[in-house]
Amino acid sequence: MIDEKRRKAAQENFAGYLREGMVRREKNEIAEKMYLRNAELSLQVAQELSESSLKPYMWVIVCAYYSMFYMANAVLLHMGYKMGEKIVHKVTSDALIVLVVDRLKKEMIENYESLQEDALEIASVRADELVENFSLERAKRSKFQYNMLEQTKENKAKTSLKRASEFVFEMKKLLG
Repeated sequence: MIDEKRRKAAQENFAGYLREGMVRREKNEIAEKMYLRNAELSLQVAQELSESSLKPYMWVIVCAYYSMFYMANAVLLHMGYKMGEKIVHKVTSDALIVLVVDRLKKEMIENYESLQEDALEIASVRADELVENFSLERAKRSKFQYNMLEQTKENKAKTSLKRASEFVFEMKKLLG
């Protein structure tokens, strides 16, 4: 769950990113489609790697994370926000918290109409969880990609793949 301290920090950071030009208002359908294609391809590669006899767990994690990263940027671009090149992974993470969590909640509430009373709580927790998963995978990808040997655990790779699949599935709804 994304706590209030993290939300406030993301809002402050995002305002600074806008001021500094690290995020700019832009729509670009071609880039959006490229991000979506890269998200789907990265997820497919992660899935195929997870089924490989080589068991390249680090690369399952890296590809799963990048499927989330590209999907996040497709949605943000669809909303009219283009991330710059400087600390783009952190900027994307903060932008998701500021711009996407509430939209995900709304989308999920609409999908959970039959659960009326529980829908708000379920959607709120789920939307927070999806966006928080992006941050968790960003940290894990960095840790595993740069600081660990190939001896990563299979269950961590499976968790990454599951999170990425859920993230891409739910975020695609915001594009339609």
